[in-house]
Amino acid sequence: MDLLQGMAVFKRVVDASSFSKAADSLEMPRASVSTLVQNLESHLGVRLLNRTTRRVQVTDDGALYYEYCARILAEVSDAESALSSKRQSPRGTVRVDTSATFAHHVLIPVMRDFNARYPDITVKLGLADRNVDLVQEGVDCVIRIGVLDDSNLVARSLGSVRMTICAAPAYLEQMGEPATPDDLDRHHAVNYFSARTGRVYPMEFEADGVLIKRPIEGKLAVNEGLVYVASAVEGLGLIQTPRFMAAKAIESGALREILRDCHCAPLPLSILYPHRRLSMSVRVFSEWVHELVQQNPDFCD
Repeated sequence: MDLLQGMAVFKRVVDASSFSKAADSLEMPRASVSTLVQNLESHLGVRLLNRTTRRVQVTDDGALYYEYCARILAEVSDAESALSSKRQSPRGTVRVDTSATFAHHVLIPVMRDFNARYPDITVKLGLADRNVDLVQEGVDCVIRIGVLDDSNLVARSLGSVRMTICAAPAYLEQMGEPATPDDLDRHHAVNYFSARTGRVYPMEFEADGVLIKRPIEGKLAVNEGLVYVASAVEGLGLIQTPRFMAAKAIESGALREILRDCHCAPLPLSILYPHRRLSMSVRVFSEWVHELVQQNPDFCD
Protein backbone atom coordinates (compact mmCIF):
# COMPACT_ATOMS: atom_id res chain seq x y z
CA MET A 1 0.00 0.00 0.00
CA ASP A 2 0.99 3.67 -0.40
CA LEU A 3 1.77 4.41 3.24
CA LEU A 4 2.00 8.19 2.87
CA GLN A 5 -1.34 8.33 1.09
CA GLY A 6 -2.88 6.19 3.81
CA MET A 7 -1.48 8.49 6.50
CA ALA A 8 -2.75 11.59 4.70
CA VAL A 9 -6.23 10.12 4.28
CA PHE A 10 -6.36 8.98 7.91
CA LYS A 11 -5.34 12.45 9.11
CA ARG A 12 -8.02 14.09 6.95
CA VAL A 13 -10.70 11.74 8.34
CA VAL A 14 -9.69 12.65 11.88
CA ASP A 15 -9.58 16.37 11.08
CA ALA A 16 -13.01 16.25 9.44
CA SER A 17 -14.49 13.80 12.00
CA SER A 18 -16.21 12.19 9.04
CA PHE A 19 -15.40 9.83 6.18
CA SER A 20 -17.81 11.68 3.90
CA LYS A 21 -16.37 15.14 4.60
CA ALA A 22 -12.83 13.80 4.21
CA ALA A 23 -13.75 12.21 0.88
CA ASP A 24 -15.30 15.48 -0.33
CA SER A 25 -12.25 17.56 0.61
CA LEU A 26 -9.88 15.00 -0.94
CA GLU A 27 -12.11 14.65 -4.01
CA MET A 28 -12.13 10.87 -3.60
CA PRO A 29 -14.98 8.33 -3.42
CA ARG A 30 -16.02 7.63 0.16
CA ALA A 31 -15.44 3.91 -0.40
CA SER A 32 -11.82 4.58 -1.39
CA VAL A 33 -11.23 6.62 1.77
CA SER A 34 -12.71 3.85 3.90
CA THR A 35 -10.62 1.19 2.16
CA LEU A 36 -7.39 3.16 2.59
CA VAL A 37 -8.00 3.53 6.33
CA GLN A 38 -8.88 -0.16 6.67
CA ASN A 39 -5.68 -1.11 4.80
CA LEU A 40 -3.70 1.17 7.08
CA GLU A 41 -5.22 -0.49 10.15
CA SER A 42 -4.40 -3.94 8.74
CA HIS A 43 -0.83 -2.83 8.00
CA LEU A 44 -0.38 -1.54 11.56
CA GLY A 45 -2.32 -4.33 13.24
CA VAL A 46 -4.35 -1.91 15.39
CA ARG A 47 -7.73 -0.19 15.21
CA LEU A 48 -7.31 3.52 14.61
CA LEU A 49 -10.95 4.58 14.47
CA ASN A 50 -14.22 3.47 16.01
CA ARG A 51 -16.99 3.93 13.48
CA THR A 52 -20.69 4.46 14.19
CA THR A 53 -23.50 5.56 11.92
CA ARG A 54 -23.29 9.07 13.39
CA ARG A 55 -19.63 9.81 13.97
CA VAL A 56 -16.03 8.69 13.83
CA GLN A 57 -14.11 8.43 17.10
CA VAL A 58 -10.34 8.12 17.37
CA THR A 59 -9.01 5.26 19.50
CA ASP A 60 -6.07 5.72 21.87
CA ASP A 61 -3.80 4.07 19.30
CA GLY A 62 -5.33 6.26 16.60
CA ALA A 63 -4.68 9.44 18.59
CA LEU A 64 -1.03 8.48 19.06
CA TYR A 65 -0.63 7.57 15.39
CA TYR A 66 -2.35 10.81 14.34
CA GLU A 67 0.36 12.86 16.07
CA TYR A 68 3.08 10.97 14.20
CA CYS A 69 1.18 11.33 10.91
CA ALA A 70 0.79 15.08 11.37
CA ARG A 71 4.50 15.50 12.07
CA ILE A 72 5.67 13.22 9.24
CA LEU A 73 3.33 14.76 6.65
CA ALA A 74 4.42 18.26 7.68
CA GLU A 75 8.07 17.25 7.24
CA VAL A 76 7.31 15.82 3.80
CA SER A 77 5.50 19.04 2.87
CA ASP A 78 8.47 21.11 4.07
CA ALA A 79 10.86 18.98 2.01
CA GLU A 80 8.71 19.43 -1.10
CA SER A 81 8.49 23.18 -0.45
CA ALA A 82 12.26 23.43 -0.12
CA LEU A 83 12.75 21.68 -3.45
CA SER A 84 10.01 23.79 -5.03
CA SER A 85 11.70 26.96 -3.92
CA LYS A 86 14.96 25.74 -5.46
CA ARG A 87 13.44 25.11 -8.83
CA GLN A 88 11.30 28.28 -8.59
CA SER A 89 8.19 26.44 -9.75
CA PRO A 90 5.84 25.70 -6.85
CA ARG A 91 3.00 23.35 -7.66
CA GLY A 92 -0.17 21.98 -6.16
CA THR A 93 -3.65 23.15 -5.22
CA VAL A 94 -4.33 26.13 -2.96
CA ARG A 95 -7.76 26.01 -1.30
CA VAL A 96 -8.86 29.57 -0.53
CA ASP A 97 -12.03 30.94 1.05
CA THR A 98 -13.12 34.57 0.76
CA SER A 99 -16.16 36.73 0.01
CA ALA A 100 -17.67 36.88 -3.47
CA THR A 101 -17.09 40.64 -3.53
CA PHE A 102 -13.36 40.39 -2.78
CA ALA A 103 -12.98 37.66 -5.37
CA HIS A 104 -15.02 39.57 -7.96
CA HIS A 105 -13.32 42.96 -7.55
CA VAL A 106 -9.77 42.08 -6.47
CA LEU A 107 -8.76 38.52 -7.37
CA ILE A 108 -10.56 37.50 -10.57
CA PRO A 109 -9.63 40.56 -12.70
CA VAL A 110 -5.92 39.71 -12.33
CA MET A 111 -6.04 35.95 -11.83
CA ARG A 112 -4.41 35.45 -15.23
CA ASP A 113 -1.32 37.18 -13.82
CA PHE A 114 -1.12 34.61 -11.03
CA ASN A 115 -1.64 31.77 -13.52
CA ALA A 116 1.15 33.11 -15.71
CA ARG A 117 3.56 33.41 -12.78
CA TYR A 118 2.72 30.01 -11.29
CA PRO A 119 1.39 27.75 -14.06
CA ASP A 120 1.64 24.63 -11.87
CA ILE A 121 -0.64 25.95 -9.11
CA THR A 122 -4.41 25.46 -9.17
CA VAL A 123 -6.51 27.83 -7.03
CA LYS A 124 -9.71 26.37 -5.59
CA LEU A 125 -11.76 29.41 -4.59
CA GLY A 126 -14.61 29.02 -2.09
CA LEU A 127 -16.99 31.95 -1.67
CA ALA A 128 -18.65 31.31 1.69
CA ASP A 129 -19.82 34.35 3.65
CA ARG A 130 -19.54 32.44 6.93
CA ASN A 131 -16.96 31.22 9.39
CA VAL A 132 -15.19 28.27 7.79
CA ASP A 133 -13.56 25.48 9.78
CA LEU A 134 -10.25 25.41 7.93
CA VAL A 135 -9.15 22.09 9.42
CA GLN A 136 -12.41 20.19 8.93
CA GLU A 137 -13.01 21.57 5.44
CA GLY A 138 -9.41 21.27 4.24
CA VAL A 139 -8.99 24.99 3.47
CA ASP A 140 -5.44 26.36 3.23
CA CYS A 141 -6.22 30.02 3.87
CA VAL A 142 -9.11 32.45 4.37
CA ILE A 143 -9.20 36.14 3.40
CA ARG A 144 -11.43 38.16 5.72
CA ILE A 145 -12.49 41.82 6.07
CA GLY A 146 -13.27 43.13 9.55
CA VAL A 147 -12.26 42.54 13.14
CA LEU A 148 -11.35 38.88 13.63
CA ASP A 149 -13.00 36.58 16.14
CA ASP A 150 -10.73 34.98 18.69
CA SER A 151 -9.55 31.66 17.33
CA ASN A 152 -6.58 29.33 17.12
CA LEU A 153 -5.92 30.33 13.52
CA VAL A 154 -2.68 32.01 12.45
CA ALA A 155 -3.49 35.52 11.16
CA ARG A 156 -1.45 37.79 8.91
CA SER A 157 -2.47 41.39 8.32
CA LEU A 158 -2.74 42.39 4.67
CA GLY A 159 -3.56 46.02 5.45
CA SER A 160 -6.85 47.88 5.80
CA VAL A 161 -9.88 48.50 3.61
CA ARG A 162 -10.93 52.10 2.94
CA MET A 163 -14.63 52.78 3.56
CA THR A 164 -16.95 55.27 1.88
CA ILE A 165 -20.57 56.45 2.05
CA CYS A 166 -22.30 56.89 -1.29
CA ALA A 167 -25.62 56.98 -3.12
CA ALA A 168 -27.00 57.22 -6.63
CA PRO A 169 -27.24 60.74 -8.14
CA ALA A 170 -30.98 60.20 -8.74
CA TYR A 171 -31.50 59.42 -5.06
CA LEU A 172 -29.54 62.53 -4.01
CA GLU A 173 -31.49 64.74 -6.42
CA GLN A 174 -34.72 63.50 -4.87
CA MET A 175 -33.68 63.53 -1.19
CA GLY A 176 -30.92 66.14 -1.18
CA GLU A 177 -27.25 65.54 -0.38
CA PRO A 178 -26.44 65.34 3.33
CA ALA A 179 -23.78 67.87 4.37
CA THR A 180 -23.41 66.76 7.99
CA PRO A 181 -24.15 63.56 9.95
CA ASP A 182 -27.25 65.23 11.42
CA ASP A 183 -28.71 65.43 7.89
CA LEU A 184 -28.84 61.62 7.79
CA ASP A 185 -31.97 61.67 9.94
CA ARG A 186 -34.06 62.58 6.90
CA HIS A 187 -32.51 59.90 4.68
CA HIS A 188 -32.91 56.16 4.37
CA ALA A 189 -30.31 53.49 3.73
CA VAL A 190 -29.85 50.12 2.15
CA ASN A 191 -28.81 48.33 5.31
CA TYR A 192 -26.36 45.44 5.56
CA PHE A 193 -26.96 42.62 8.03
CA SER A 194 -24.87 39.71 9.26
CA ALA A 195 -25.68 36.41 7.59
CA ARG A 196 -24.71 34.63 10.84
CA THR A 197 -26.49 36.74 13.46
CA GLY A 198 -29.03 38.82 11.54
CA ARG A 199 -27.61 41.97 13.16
CA VAL A 200 -27.97 45.13 11.07
CA TYR A 201 -24.75 47.15 11.00
CA PRO A 202 -25.04 50.89 11.69
CA MET A 203 -23.05 53.41 9.71
CA GLU A 204 -19.78 54.30 11.45
CA PHE A 205 -17.62 57.35 10.86
CA GLU A 206 -15.53 59.91 12.67
CA ALA A 207 -16.42 63.59 12.89
CA ASP A 208 -14.16 65.99 14.81
CA GLY A 209 -12.28 63.00 16.19
CA VAL A 210 -15.43 61.36 17.60
CA LEU A 211 -16.59 57.91 16.48
CA ILE A 212 -20.25 58.03 15.50
CA LYS A 213 -22.44 54.94 15.13
CA ARG A 214 -25.67 55.91 13.46
CA PRO A 215 -28.41 53.45 12.55
CA ILE A 216 -30.38 54.70 9.54
CA GLU A 217 -33.88 53.58 8.68
CA GLY A 218 -34.32 51.71 5.44
CA LYS A 219 -36.83 49.66 3.49
CA LEU A 220 -34.26 47.11 2.31
CA ALA A 221 -31.53 45.13 4.09
CA VAL A 222 -29.22 42.65 2.35
CA ASN A 223 -26.35 40.38 3.33
CA GLU A 224 -24.33 40.15 0.09
CA GLY A 225 -21.92 42.78 -1.16
CA LEU A 226 -22.64 42.76 -4.89
CA VAL A 227 -26.38 43.12 -4.24
CA TYR A 228 -25.65 45.82 -1.64
CA VAL A 229 -23.86 48.04 -4.15
CA ALA A 230 -26.38 47.25 -6.92
CA SER A 231 -29.21 48.35 -4.63
CA ALA A 232 -27.55 51.73 -4.13
CA VAL A 233 -27.01 52.13 -7.88
CA GLU A 234 -30.75 51.58 -8.32
CA GLY A 235 -31.43 54.53 -6.01
CA LEU A 236 -32.77 52.54 -3.06
CA GLY A 237 -30.77 54.44 -0.43
CA LEU A 238 -27.40 55.35 1.04
CA ILE A 239 -24.74 52.72 1.65
CA GLN A 240 -21.49 52.56 3.58
CA THR A 241 -19.20 50.12 1.83
CA PRO A 242 -15.58 49.16 1.30
CA ARG A 243 -14.56 51.54 -1.46
CA PHE A 244 -13.13 48.81 -3.69
CA MET A 245 -16.64 47.35 -3.96
CA ALA A 246 -18.09 50.63 -5.29
CA ALA A 247 -15.04 51.98 -7.17
CA LYS A 248 -16.29 51.20 -10.69
CA ALA A 249 -19.75 52.62 -9.95
CA ILE A 250 -18.16 55.79 -8.52
CA GLU A 251 -15.85 56.18 -11.52
CA SER A 252 -18.75 55.74 -13.96
CA GLY A 253 -20.94 58.23 -12.11
CA ALA A 254 -23.50 55.61 -11.08
CA LEU A 255 -22.69 56.38 -7.42
CA ARG A 256 -21.53 59.61 -5.77
CA GLU A 257 -19.47 59.77 -2.59
CA ILE A 258 -20.92 61.93 0.19
CA LEU A 259 -19.88 63.21 3.64
CA ARG A 260 -16.26 63.11 2.55
CA ASP A 261 -15.24 65.35 5.46
CA CYS A 262 -16.45 62.63 7.84
CA HIS A 263 -13.68 60.07 8.08
CA CYS A 264 -14.84 56.45 7.78
CA ALA A 265 -12.50 54.27 9.85
CA PRO A 266 -10.90 51.57 7.65
CA LEU A 267 -11.56 47.90 8.32
CA PRO A 268 -8.73 45.40 8.84
CA LEU A 269 -7.99 42.92 6.03
CA SER A 270 -6.41 39.62 7.06
CA ILE A 271 -5.42 36.24 5.70
CA LEU A 272 -5.72 33.29 8.09
CA TYR A 273 -4.09 29.87 8.08
CA PRO A 274 -4.81 26.72 10.12
CA HIS A 275 -1.14 26.48 11.16
CA ARG A 276 2.25 28.10 10.62
CA ARG A 277 3.63 25.38 8.32
CA LEU A 278 2.72 26.69 4.87
CA SER A 279 3.40 24.96 1.59
CA MET A 280 5.30 26.97 -1.00
CA SER A 281 2.14 27.26 -3.13
CA VAL A 282 0.21 28.82 -0.21
CA ARG A 283 3.11 31.17 0.52
CA VAL A 284 3.35 32.50 -3.02
CA PHE A 285 -0.43 32.93 -3.23
CA SER A 286 -0.42 34.91 0.02
CA GLU A 287 2.41 37.14 -1.19
CA TRP A 288 0.57 37.71 -4.47
CA VAL A 289 -2.59 38.82 -2.62
CA HIS A 290 -0.51 41.12 -0.39
CA GLU A 291 1.04 42.63 -3.52
CA LEU A 292 -2.41 43.26 -5.03
CA VAL A 293 -3.58 45.02 -1.89
CA GLN A 294 -0.46 47.21 -1.70
CA GLN A 295 -0.98 48.36 -5.31
CA ASN A 296 -4.70 49.17 -4.90
CA PRO A 297 -5.50 52.75 -3.72
CA ASP A 298 -8.70 51.53 -2.06
CA PHE A 299 -6.58 49.73 0.55
CA CYS A 300 -4.10 51.18 3.01
CA ASP A 301 -1.46 49.97 5.47
